This record gives sequence, structure tokens and C-alpha cells, in this order.
Amino acid sequence: MLITMTDDTLTTLDGEPCNAPPMPPRIAATGKRHYQQTDVDYDPDRKILWTVMKPMGVPCCNQHMVEEFHHSFRQLQASGGDILHEGEWHPVHYSIVASRHPTVFNLGGDLALFLTLIRSRNRDALDHYARLCVDTIHMRSANFNAPLITISLVQGDAMGGGFEFALSSDVIIAEQGSRMGLPEVMFNLFPGMGAYSLLSRRVGARLAEETMMSGNIYQAEDLHRMGVVDILAPRGEGEKAVDEFIRKRGRRFNAIRSIYQCRKHVHPVSHDELMNIANLWVDAVLRLDDA
Repeated sequence: MLITMTDDTLTTLDGEPCNAPPMPPRIAATGKRHYQQTDVDYDPDRKILWTVMKPMGVPCCNQHMVEEFHHSFRQLQASGGDILHEGEWHPVHYSIVASRHPTVFNLGGDLALFLTLIRSRNRDALDHYARLCVDTIHMRSANFNAPLITISLVQGDAMGGGFEFALSSDVIIAEQGSRMGLPEVMFNLFPGMGAYSLLSRRVGARLAEETMMSGNIYQAEDLHRMGVVDILAPRGEGEKAVDEFIRKRGRRFNAIRSIYQCRKHVHPVSHDELMNIANLWVDAVLRLDDA
């Protein structure tokens, strides 16, 4: 049974309520919190919250992984960006997403799930998956309504929905040799979980459309030149680049955080915008044939 959280209630994939306790009003953790496919680890000295993917099977946005992100992100948002560590509340200054897979950040949508739902014409389940993804990406793109900075550390391939997930952060740090792209057009689809909204705000609508329509896979070096990747790190030195980024900002954290907040006011990404595009994606998915 697949379980997710909508508002403060756990539900099955079919939308039926589960007998589970409601989500606590504030996130509680002691050092580490373990889910099945993600690890959440807080560093109290530097006020860093690491959320690291450790996918089971294909390293993609499978339903269970998205549910885990959705749950942990909702808790961080409900707490106002604080975390309970060793009996005391601590602020999170940096929320970092990364992957334990040696060569992959995330490969995007769960194609096996999509095939099953397309063949069964299960629009409700596709809508459910799309909303779950949109809710998750929107919480991160809005910085959980908390005074913190979000970072995506890309060490390996980030494709489709995985690339969209990386784009939802304030800062993208990518290692040389990492590859990113939106190959959905090769399946006669388009990336519907935030790519247009998030990428166009970084590089403009025309270049975002060209990237989506081409289906090309880009090297991190190329994306750095385009302005998509903020910091390019040598291969194998992604964590070092994160440390350097945080160390250099040190006493300027309040100023840098405020500047990123200005970006959100000038180019806001609303939940309605993301959801309307996701609905277009569901329509497009259901128009696909066997070819």
C-alpha cells in the first residue's frame, strides 16, 4: 500500500484515510532521522539540515521517495525552519539536498508507475502523483516559508524530475562531469513538475523552452556558463564546495538570505502556477499511445 500525506492526514494512493497519528506541529529529531529512502541529518554547529536520497532500485522520483520528502518538508515548514536537536530547538540556516548514489542525483519520474497508470487510464492516481510532486517542489522553492537558504548538491546525473527538483533550490552546486537535462520530449511528453517555471526564472523563457524542446543532456560545465548552475566544483569535491560556500558567507548570511528572498518577491512561483502546468502534464500523459 502506498501512503502519502495531504494536509495533516496520511492517505493511500486511492485517497482513503489511514489510521495514523497527525503530523506534529513542529519537526522533532535527535541528530539523525531515517526514512526508507532518505536520510535527514542536522549539523548544529553550522545549522545545516542535510536531506540525502538513498533510493531503493532505480534512483528516480518513485512514489515512496516523494512521499518521504513531502513529509519531512511539511514538518520543516510547520516548525518555521527550526529543528529539535538534543532537547533544544535550533534554527536551520541551510537546507541541502544531495544523493548517496555514486553516479546519480536523481533520474526523474517513475516511468514504471507511469506506464501502469497510463494503461489503466487511472487519471486520479496520476493527479495524485503530480500534486504530491508539486507540493514538494513548491515548499522548497518557497524556502518552507522560513528564513533559510536552500542548496542542491548535484554529483552525477539529474534528469527530468530530478533536474526540476535541483532547480527548486536557491543555489545549485554541481560537480564537473555531472549531467542534467529534460529528455521528456523524447517520450512525446514535457517536464511538468516545475521545469518551465523554475528554469525560465533563471535563464529566461526562450532558453528554457529551447532546453525543454531539444531534449538535450547538458554537462554541468555548460549549465554553469548558461547561468543554471551557480557553483561548479571539481569532480569529487562537491561537499568541499558546499563547505566553502557556507564558510565564505559566514557573517553575511542574513544579507545573502534576504537577497534570495528578494528574488522570490520579484519572480514568485505560486502553487497555482505549478499545479496548472502539472494538470497540463496529466492531460498530455493520458494522450500517449503505445508507441
